[in-house]
Amino acid sequence: MIALEDVCCAFDHEPVLRHISFTIKKGEAVLLTGPNGSGKTTLLRLLNGLVFPEIGTYTFEGTRITAAKMREHRYSKYFHQRLGYVWQNPDAQLFCASVAEELAFGPLQMGLSEEEVRERVEDALSYFSLTKLRDKPPYYLSGGEKKRTALASIFTMNPAVWTLDEPENFLDAESQHWLAEFLQALKKAGKTIIVTSHHPDIVEKVTDRELRLTADHHLADA
Repeated sequence: MIALEDVCCAFDHEPVLRHISFTIKKGEAVLLTGPNGSGKTTLLRLLNGLVFPEIGTYTFEGTRITAAKMREHRYSKYFHQRLGYVWQNPDAQLFCASVAEELAFGPLQMGLSEEEVRERVEDALSYFSLTKLRDKPPYYLSGGEKKRTALASIFTMNPAVWTLDEPENFLDAESQHWLAEFLQALKKAGKTIIVTSHHPDIVEKVTDRELRLTADHHLADA
């Protein structure tokens, strides 16, 4: 489903990813680890078509992902429906005037009917315990409420692939336990999961294997 072959990426001539190669099968759950600055977030951004390899290739479902390909509106829309990205900091992800609008934004961009959008939003509000916050602006929420809203906004898109950058951030112990159960539910539903975490005990029950980025930006199977 996902394949990287000899991928290199640099910012301001500083290497961030060096000769990264791996494949991820449909329905597989992968834990991505490594020290701070090893390139984990950059790798997730690359998988989501936000940055691109300077060397090497990234292939998603048989299609090579390049800047030119992502400028094709029809394909880009399809691609972003297939992959969901939960950012490490929810403030970078949330931008609508209310929680309900945040949850509706993705399905509306998909062109779903008003009834379908409403059903998805109501289901997500209930599932993520956000019903009482539906009309509240996201910037007034607590850190944990923002994180649940960010997760819910991807949930309403129902992507085949979930990429999550330290999803346990901002969550208290009870919510982290809920997160572990949520990831297990995604796994049982056949979703492909790629998650970074500094607390592997939270996600270890759902992941099939670990990929570890080293301090010099290479990848080593752990």
